[in-house]
Amino acid sequence: MTTVLATPPLVLVSGFIGLVGALLLVAGLVALRRRRPFRFVIRTLSGLLLLSLGALGGAVGLGMQGYRALTREDLAARIVVQPIGPQLFSATVHIPGRTESSYYELAGDALYIDAHILKWHPMANVIGLHTAYELDRIAGRYDDIERERNAPRTVHSLAPDRWVDLFSLRTRYAILAPALDAEYGSGTFARVTAPGEFHVLVSTTGLLIRQIAVP
Repeated sequence: MTTVLATPPLVLVSGFIGLVGALLLVAGLVALRRRRPFRFVIRTLSGLLLLSLGALGGAVGLGMQGYRALTREDLAARIVVQPIGPQLFSATVHIPGRTESSYYELAGDALYIDAHILKWHPMANVIGLHTAYELDRIAGRYDDIERERNAPRTVHSLAPDRWVDLFSLRTRYAILAPALDAEYGSGTFARVTAPGEFHVLVSTTGLLIRQIAVP
């Protein structure tokens, strides 16, 4: 069963590190007041370093919120489709863990959906960071390349709004590279020719889509 990632221990550890950093800064100010410049410099630099590490770790932990833990093969979404015109269909998306469904009108011959997948090194697993995924966008896809280039495009975001974008954070901070084994996008599509239901599944190799027979 897929579960939304809870607050990882990384957030708690980062908070503790930040607290120690703040205490060191206070100790540095005390050393400065007592005219002990060497202790002031050491404690202040150490405090700033710990505060920076705590802030970065906390940002990573918060950025993981909304991602879902990946086991072997998980149901990422259930999508009910209904043709409503030539190369036009509706898609009602049900995502596990979300109380409301989303409705979209998509142009094209096929349903397309993709996701972000984060794979952490084993050493990061110790602090609660495990392979996880988050659906990113849904779109219509044309079979004909010329239509894909020139016909109306319909693309919608499936990712929730967040304060911390973990993919952007990884790009900005190379310090995360040793902990993050891989970051990649995975997409899949299926033709829509009649009313039906599709299950979008995510595995350790990426996304796949499976049409469900309607009795």
